[in-house]
Amino acid sequence: MAMTMTQKILAAHAGLESVRAGQLIMAKLDMVLGNDITSPVAINEFKKNGFDSVFDKEKISMVMDHFAPNKDIKAAEQCKQCRAFAKSFDIKNYYDVGEMGIEHALLPEKGLVAPGEAVIGADSHTCTYGALGAFSTGVGSTDMAAGMATGEAWFKVPSAIKFELTGALRPFVSGKDVILHIIGMIGVDGALYKSMEFTGSGLKSLSMDDRLCMANMAIEAGAKNGIFEVDEITLAYVNERVERPFTVYSADADAEYDETYVIDLSKIEPTVACPHLPENTKEARELSDIIPDQVVIGSCTNGRLSDMKAAAEILKGRHIAKGLRCIVIPATQKIYKECIALGYIDTFIDAGCVVSTPTCGPCLGGYMGILASDEIAVATTNRNFVGRMGHVTSKIYLASPEVAAASAVMGRICDPRDVK
Repeated sequence: MAMTMTQKILAAHAGLESVRAGQLIMAKLDMVLGNDITSPVAINEFKKNGFDSVFDKEKISMVMDHFAPNKDIKAAEQCKQCRAFAKSFDIKNYYDVGEMGIEHALLPEKGLVAPGEAVIGADSHTCTYGALGAFSTGVGSTDMAAGMATGEAWFKVPSAIKFELTGALRPFVSGKDVILHIIGMIGVDGALYKSMEFTGSGLKSLSMDDRLCMANMAIEAGAKNGIFEVDEITLAYVNERVERPFTVYSADADAEYDETYVIDLSKIEPTVACPHLPENTKEARELSDIIPDQVVIGSCTNGRLSDMKAAAEILKGRHIAKGLRCIVIPATQKIYKECIALGYIDTFIDAGCVVSTPTCGPCLGGYMGILASDEIAVATTNRNFVGRMGHVTSKIYLASPEVAAASAVMGRICDPRDVK
């Protein structure tokens, strides 16, 4: 029976020769992830159900990244609960202040996910790891609790949409523009409970950071997961970080897809998602009348080193517009240190930006950049729902680091090619 990449991974983890779309299965897990918001709920469920051991202390990750360093007493108590649980079960991959980073940047960086693996996380953007050729998806905290105890989770096998990428990205265009273009094209429910599978000759134009960004936002199209065909770029990245054996799965030539889209990367323009949905996309040049109060460059979508480099190259020797706030958040401690070594931090500070410790902070309206009533933000984050970053009357425009940095300099939403 012909299968997609996702279906092959799920079949292998369910111990089955094949699976079909819509089939219910139990699959073994290679990693179970939680953060400081979702892990406490999972821990409570773990205890309520009488579990007294975890399935594998090396296959559970807890990352204190949403409200850490703690913003208030409740956040401190949540992290304290996670810390105690991790200590009691000797959880190897527990990351707290000083060691943590934004979870979906940290796990790939540390080699905790590899091609062909099955990962669940109590965070919707766990689909990020499909960039590595893994099946990864977000689940509820109850599923996280069961996963920590049993090492298994149940799934309904998704059908798939194929995205065949051709051509090459032009300067100042990145994976963020590509995924925003795709979401604008198919809508926020265009891939509902489906696997978005990326393949084609255009892959060689996409860095791992581009792919991680695109897989991260598969959920914004309603997808169960996003997954990229494993190629030389993937293997070069993984082989530097992963020491354990792994299996690469490729879709069968006659695998069945619900739809196939061919996308020429050379035609993609710098793209922005306008309030209040990621599907509400326009080209950056169409939005030059939008004046932001704040720009945020970071998050699990665009806080990696290449994102910092793209922003720094635009900000270098320039200053952000008067009256505008710009917050830069390197996604991990390692990326932060690399930014220091490369002079990016000096560039950001000299340009009038503030640089934060790694945190999800402003992305979910947590802290480190909350919006007041009627304020406008340009952000490299992944969601722009009503009230997502603060007051319900505030507005969020989602963009690439290039567009965000250009907009900070010009004081209006700007195509990076138009920066003066």
